[in-house]
Amino acid sequence: MGEPIGGWIWGRNLRAFLELLSHYAGYAFDGTDWETVEVGVEDTDDEAPHGWYTYPLAGTNATLVVALARAVDGEETSVRVTGADTPELRLRTDTLLTALATI
Repeated sequence: MGEPIGGWIWGRNLRAFLELLSHYAGYAFDGTDWETVEVGVEDTDDEAPHGWYTYPLAGTNATLVVALARAVDGEETSVRVTGADTPELRLRTDTLLTALATI
């Protein structure tokens, strides 16, 4: 696996991020996935080494592992994605992170 791609997005954009990333991976992200992630990130802490939640997106195009953690006193969610091994998927992942940290 290549180097993880990391950054942050606004927490309000987390579902959109996961839905779009899942689409690129060829994974059908649905309401059950979202409910699982939503509960999983509740007690996360981006400043704690073991305070992150991971969720796999095993699709037909790629298997991605997304690590997520909320900022303790903010609205940001830190994100690390592993498994984006093609240049195209790396670019798409990085672009999503940049866009969803802006809007």
